[in-house]
Amino acid sequence: MFVMTIDQRGSTGDVDRVPSLLSGLAGLDLAHLEPRRSAPDRPAPDPPVFERSVGDEVQGVVPDPATVVAIALQVLREGRWYVGIGVGTVSIPPGASPREGTGTAFVAARKAVELAKAAGPQVPLSVVAGSIAGNGAIRAEEAVKACANAEAVLRLLGRLVQERTDAQWRVVDALRRRGPGRHGSQKQVALELGITEQSVSRTVFRSGWQEEWAARPAAAMLLEYAHSLISAPRE
Repeated sequence: MFVMTIDQRGSTGDVDRVPSLLSGLAGLDLAHLEPRRSAPDRPAPDPPVFERSVGDEVQGVVPDPATVVAIALQVLREGRWYVGIGVGTVSIPPGASPREGTGTAFVAARKAVELAKAAGPQVPLSVVAGSIAGNGAIRAEEAVKACANAEAVLRLLGRLVQERTDAQWRVVDALRRRGPGRHGSQKQVALELGITEQSVSRTVFRSGWQEEWAARPAAAMLLEYAHSLISAPRE
């Protein structure tokens, strides 16, 4: 499992943006995520439940890595949040909220968001592996490496997302509503926005949208690999 802790940047001099963040996360469209694209008849998963944990911070438990990637990039797009991702074990009583959960992923997410705050000019996101009980030193080392690699890919994607202009997002959002890779989408978007298909094509190229969607599965795969190492039976 994965725990995400998201804290508002510069909150002392800003309004409380937690309600709008929670609303956006609750309405997140997960219909086009992997692996669902390979099984289009499968119902789209419900967005994970996030809630305010303390102050201007929210926390949620996310079951799959593709959703973690989608949430992280959506939050980074706003440029107002630190994103911490913890990979590890999670235990939550039935019907309980994430705040009542325990496990190594919660501890790792807390460490991750603090590291994100210390990222300086880099993209404010960090991925941390939870501890491994027993004689698992080799697996622990591999999990740390996998998390570091996932963090690197997510920061690259985050840079793409954060540097897009409003005009680029106008085109990208229109394409996203149609689903990545759908034939004829650029022509339809051009008609919708009242611009030429060539203009849409140039904008897609400059925005790095295709590169983003090509690299998302790599970030998810690294997160899943780290999780498999941490959740493996004790040696």
